[in-house]
Amino acid sequence: LYQNGQLKKLLPNGDSAAVFNNVRKYGKVYSVDVTNPLKVLLYYKDFETVVTLDRFLNARSTLDLRQQNLQQVKAVGQSYDNNIWVFDELESKLKKISDDGRLLDQSNDFRTIFDSMPSPDVIIDQDKSVYLYDPLKGIYIFDYYGAYKSRIPFTGWMDFKVINKALVGRDGNFLYRYDEGSLMLQQYPLPGFINKASRVIIAPGLLYVLRDGTIMVYSYK
Repeated sequence: LYQNGQLKKLLPNGDSAAVFNNVRKYGKVYSVDVTNPLKVLLYYKDFETVVTLDRFLNARSTLDLRQQNLQQVKAVGQSYDNNIWVFDELESKLKKISDDGRLLDQSNDFRTIFDSMPSPDVIIDQDKSVYLYDPLKGIYIFDYYGAYKSRIPFTGWMDFKVINKALVGRDGNFLYRYDEGSLMLQQYPLPGFINKASRVIIAPGLLYVLRDGTIMVYSYK
């Protein structure tokens, strides 16, 4: 996502494979979800609007969440069945909706489940679970039907991801990898200049760091 308002898909050699020029139509992009490369979600939090792009970055649909009585949505993510997860802060519920905004499923009211309300800014659907990450309270795990399973109190992480059944994230000093099966937490030292990076993406075995217009790639195991 460039400062000039373009969203570009780049090939490994840096050439442009696709471009979306209408990024700023609904204001500032709050999040970009590329979990499914055939369906890219742009979320404009200020306008409560989700724009769906195809693999060529052509606009497929636009969904105004306010028209679906979703007035206060902080986090949006793709679901395994090609629908959309949203966290409705007003009703304190995790909801699954279709591309046209129809309610398909929802959790119980979080206020009846938790003593302290989470405020997640990331939703990831993977490995038969839905993960909500609140940097102040940790990772909340639900099943595909929105039923609460567990909480893992890792706080202060940035760039949270779920990769091959492992929970990964970072702070200014370390990259963390937590295996849910073995309950093992690994940490990898990060170079000091990473705090000056414009963007960091954690991928399987690789760390992509954008700094001063250059993408640097680091490996970890």
